[in-house]
Amino acid sequence: MKFGVSLALLLTASLRVEGFTTSPSAFTTTNTNNKRSASPSTTAVVGVGIGSSTSSTQLSMVASPQTLVPKLAVKVAAIALSTALAGTGFVKLFLDKPSRTYGSGTVGKEYDEWTEEGILEYYWGEHIHLGYYGPDVKHKYRPLREAQYTFIDEMMKFGGIDTVKDKKAKVLDVGCGFGGTSRYLARALGPESEVTAITLSPKQVERAQELAIEQNTPNVKFMVEDALEMPSFPDNSFDIVWACESGEHMPDKKKYIEQMMRVLKPGGKFMMATWCQRDDREVAFDKRDKRDLQYLYEEWTHPYFISKEAYAELIDETGLMNKVTAVDWVKETIASWRHTIFLGIKDPRGFIFKPKSYIKTLRDCYCIERMHRAFKRGLMEYGMFCATKKE
Repeated sequence: MKFGVSLALLLTASLRVEGFTTSPSAFTTTNTNNKRSASPSTTAVVGVGIGSSTSSTQLSMVASPQTLVPKLAVKVAAIALSTALAGTGFVKLFLDKPSRTYGSGTVGKEYDEWTEEGILEYYWGEHIHLGYYGPDVKHKYRPLREAQYTFIDEMMKFGGIDTVKDKKAKVLDVGCGFGGTSRYLARALGPESEVTAITLSPKQVERAQELAIEQNTPNVKFMVEDALEMPSFPDNSFDIVWACESGEHMPDKKKYIEQMMRVLKPGGKFMMATWCQRDDREVAFDKRDKRDLQYLYEEWTHPYFISKEAYAELIDETGLMNKVTAVDWVKETIASWRHTIFLGIKDPRGFIFKPKSYIKTLRDCYCIERMHRAFKRGLMEYGMFCATKKE
């Protein structure tokens, strides 16, 4: 019941976030124009953030009677959906039962389906990762798309990427999604760089290649490749190995780390962002912890999580790397979770045009809220890692 009420409150709050009022004469909406959006396909849905200090243009629009009705209808539909979800019976019978348990081939299959449906790109854009808001910045003050670009910039700084010194770098993006980060890195480093991006999803490769052509980024290529094997790449192939939110899906974390270290050149830079569960060696997981983790494993095809301490140990155990830096970016990223709920439910057009996809989106919003709570109470951590390979 608590979750349903929370969801209803979140949706009601979205009315205030976008600047809507109940008076037609005073009805206005404010939107931030993201100057870094790369293509029309990634800007179809406007984020709910307002007043971003990094925006280049501030738009203010007074709604006409013609636009007022559909916008109000959208809000009414969203509130109706949140009310329906508030019942404990619906939550217990439908949402609490995981539907996408990890198994052989499930990761590629799920991402193929998400790509074909268009629902993931519709709401998240070309970047399938959390945003960087800073420890004191809430989602109302930074649109999700802006926060996602900021995350890439901050991860580049964290990993020591220099756009001048690394302008000829060969980069590997492990778990590239639609290739948003891959293309961003290719543009940031310049035309002399070479970015190779891998995923298990053929549909993601297809879509990523389409966007690369649209965005004129010829120095990036996309491949279907298993990150636990990487047979296409000999030892010491890349100057930079980048992995953002892909470790969660890996059934063998040790092999995952070993392969990335193997293909990195001596002196090369490694950086990784991944969801981690807290280290339970000092304080064991209780029943609630185990129940919540099991749900998070099974709803989004995750075999299991490990702690950031365990990841750091795996990197050290390869014997190939200099001292690894491992930190927690929960405070910098946690606003992403509920921001995504606003994007996923406040706009019910997915329900109108693709009912099956929208039902999946409702499940995802419930899982996202569970993720938010797990990170907030310290059960989960956002692990950031960087290291250089020994010469």
